Amino acid sequence: MTNPSESLIEIREHNGADYKPLVDYQTWRVALMNYTADLTPDKINRMQKHTETDEVFVLMTGRCILFIGEGREAVTKVHAVDMEPYKLYNVKKEVWHSHTFSEDARVLIVENRDTVDANSPFVGLSGEHCKEIVELTKTLW
Repeated sequence: MTNPSESLIEIREHNGADYKPLVDYQTWRVALMNYTADLTPDKINRMQKHTETDEVFVLMTGRCILFIGEGREAVTKVHAVDMEPYKLYNVKKEVWHSHTFSEDARVLIVENRDTVDANSPFVGLSGEHCKEIVELTKTLW
């Protein structure tokens, strides 16, 4: 069996660690994010937000906790969402977030194509919030 030409269909995959964009088209992007050792609960010390777009996450396999931070300039409260496979999780524009993954996790991400560092700032977390992320993970997993 042969695959059709890329002028007809693009076939992409990502089996390595971390985030990788796979398809960019007009104003949107599809990426995969897999387990990365930088995002174990004991290493999460910051959150990111996107100032121009929402961001959609879909857990394909494994486990992923999505951490959501309340607050505008700094995180004032942390929430933890234990993602369920094949459900859509839309993190709204301007909402702080981070995540932790099981080693077999694969998460599909849909976002604006122009989501870049310039419109996706990070904020450091307090020591108390870092401890809370570890405890929330222990509670959920």
